[in-house]
Amino acid sequence: MTDQRMEKIIGILLRTGVMLAAAVVFAGGVGYLIRQGHEKAAYATFHAEPQILRTLPGIASGAAHLSWHAVIQLGLLILIATPIARVAFALVAFALERDRVYVVVTSIVLAVLLYGLFAPHS
Repeated sequence: MTDQRMEKIIGILLRTGVMLAAAVVFAGGVGYLIRQGHEKAAYATFHAEPQILRTLPGIASGAAHLSWHAVIQLGLLILIATPIARVAFALVAFALERDRVYVVVTSIVLAVLLYGLFAPHS
């Protein structure tokens, strides 16, 4: 795999991820406005996301049942996953090129990203 081909694939991956995320968030937003757009917003109190929308299985299940909050959350997860997929692709590409230095550096970057995403936070 040449550097130009790798850059081209990474560009396509990033554009596709962002466009897919935007489309999913847009669809969720439209669905939400159609279903609940008439409700008056209560800005006096803070309402956090329900517990079910804080986990990947909960978001996937909610989106499958067309819960518009879950569809919006799914779009945001796709947006977050896009640069992580880019780093994972780069890791595979560097491994195919047998470039050990970049494989090590990219592995460290991917590990830090995944730790930041999946580590328990208080």
